[in-house]
Amino acid sequence: MRPRSRFTVGLPQLQTNFSKKKRLEGRAEQTIKKKAWLLGMAKEALGERPITEISAPEILAVLKKQEKQGNLDTANRLRSIIGEVFRYAIAVGIATDDPTQPLKGALARKWVKSRAAITDRDRLGELLVAIDGYGGYRVVALGLRLLSILHVRPGELRLAAWKEFDLDAARWSIPAERMKMGTEHISPLPTQAITILEELKAYSHPDALVLPSQSLKIKPLSQNTFNQALRKMGFGKEEMTAHGFRATFSTFANESGLWNPDAIERALAHIEGNDVRRAYARGAYWDERVRMSQWWADQLDEVQRAATERGRA
Repeated sequence: MRPRSRFTVGLPQLQTNFSKKKRLEGRAEQTIKKKAWLLGMAKEALGERPITEISAPEILAVLKKQEKQGNLDTANRLRSIIGEVFRYAIAVGIATDDPTQPLKGALARKWVKSRAAITDRDRLGELLVAIDGYGGYRVVALGLRLLSILHVRPGELRLAAWKEFDLDAARWSIPAERMKMGTEHISPLPTQAITILEELKAYSHPDALVLPSQSLKIKPLSQNTFNQALRKMGFGKEEMTAHGFRATFSTFANESGLWNPDAIERALAHIEGNDVRRAYARGAYWDERVRMSQWWADQLDEVQRAATERGRA
């Protein structure tokens, strides 16, 4: 006879232990909360059912409810997280199968458009010239320049604090809770980035944020600040976004043929699935990443100089 442990979305043992497992894996607290929020959508239909009695059609009915409301991403993520709970239940001997497996492909998927990014050398130079000439809040221009050099996610930079930076060692340690995959990321700082950071010191307190809001220094720049600035410079949302600097860097670095693709992926903080390989790559590619970061900053200077000269001609 099968055990009658329950699939619940509150605090019962199965969900509690599942969350503990995620914390042990180093997942960010925000990620764990998001998973709990998703599971909450299944509580009314499945929360009081023994996990071993829940069938694929029952789960599909819950997912279809989200799909009918137009929440296609949510429906697919919910299927994924319910599957994670079932696989955890299998691992600890509570269940014997995962009924979400037959549901793969049963839901509609939202077509996701890639974020716009400039990959043309001349146009990139024109963008950098526009950033340097930005007439608004200087911190915004400096922040955009750092985004172009360091190719991090905008949120990782907007919330950056001075305590994360070691300018003498030329390193920026982004804490795990701010990284997409919940793992600390260390970024090398080329000389151009350090110069910009030195200038930014005049705009904030050493114990505060690197990119403070203009209206309230203890708060960061707002989420849309960078993209709004790009629009004011004449770069539409179909051409360039703040997040697009990552794709710009990736395109140029890969097309150069100078760098190991794994080093480029590490520079972008893309997580390697195998734990051993990830640990090895983190150390093995550091020196190459340091050289690559300086190469990229120099490339940006070069395309900007070329754009400036064309403008004078």
